[in-house]
Amino acid sequence: MQVSKHHLLTAALASLAALAAVPAHAQDTIKIANIVEMSGPGTTSGVMFKNGVEMAIKEINAGGGILGKKISYTTEDTQSNPGVAKGLTQKAVDNDVFAIFGPVYSGSIMVSMAESRRGEVPNFTGGEAASITQQGNPYVFRTAFGQSISFPKVARYLTAKSKKLAVLYVNNDFGKGGQATIKQLLANSGTQIVTEISTEAGQVDFSAAVIQAKQSGADALFAYTNEEESARLLRELRKQGWNKPVIGETVLTSAKVVELAGEAANGAVAHVGLTVEAPQLQAFGKQYQAMFNTGSDHNGVKGYTGVYILKAAIEKAGKLDRKAAAAAIRNSCFSAKQYPGVLMDVCFDDKGDIDRESFITEIRAGKTVVAETLPAMGKK
Repeated sequence: MQVSKHHLLTAALASLAALAAVPAHAQDTIKIANIVEMSGPGTTSGVMFKNGVEMAIKEINAGGGILGKKISYTTEDTQSNPGVAKGLTQKAVDNDVFAIFGPVYSGSIMVSMAESRRGEVPNFTGGEAASITQQGNPYVFRTAFGQSISFPKVARYLTAKSKKLAVLYVNNDFGKGGQATIKQLLANSGTQIVTEISTEAGQVDFSAAVIQAKQSGADALFAYTNEEESARLLRELRKQGWNKPVIGETVLTSAKVVELAGEAANGAVAHVGLTVEAPQLQAFGKQYQAMFNTGSDHNGVKGYTGVYILKAAIEKAGKLDRKAAAAAIRNSCFSAKQYPGVLMDVCFDDKGDIDRESFITEIRAGKTVVAETLPAMGKK
């Protein structure tokens, strides 16, 4: 029987329509893109975040996956460059991934999340800049505190410890967001900011910065910069004989800083959202050490718990649907009892900001010690 060109064209169009009608995620696996800082200034943060993501994926797949589907993933290097991060996120969206993890750096996620929003893809970030969740993006979620949650806790601690404060910050989205937030929170307090010291990402020499802090008459220093730079700052403070409190937020007492700063890290204090020294996270820390032969800082926990939050959201939604998973996270809480992989009870607001217990940590004899546990902001 001879088939007309018309019938062939009709059949072809029908086939294409049938393919188009297949749900976007009726695939054999749940595809995740890990888009993180594997080189450049953000390497320490990005590698640990990546490791945490991979660790969670391995565990989840070994347990049967999510709704019976295994997770597949790719890892791409942003080179700590916002433009590269944006391009990689666009590529991931075009490849129809279910979710994106990263970047960790605030400057990169601020640029790249426009692409995940365009594709309606849930995007989990370790970035802390307050502005990340102020853009009205319904698909971006933090895996750590934003400055709007963490800094009120830091500010209360600072007002109890200092009357004249020097603030040192890194001149990028992360650092400038912290500087602006702490200034606002301390504006009507008994703590006066006597000097503000801007430093650069990747800065090597902190001698002038420390001299400025010493000459300001400050009775304490608030340091808000990245891992390698924090370690260099602590070494320079020790070199110049600084003997006043050095207080920070998360990074200052992280494992990498302690490793790089050595004895100069002793006495540093920080408010920390996540630390493997906390009782709730010690088992994770041991598993991470066994898998990667190195200790994890907060970034490893960020990546790990982010994947488990995605799993919890999909199970709550009851289907493999990106929009439904995103909706299941907002204005929702997930308990560690019901979802053990999230490690700590956690709640999300309508902006994608996270709230849970946190800790004051101090470096003593080269070890991070949990000095105090602080309640979630919602349980003040």
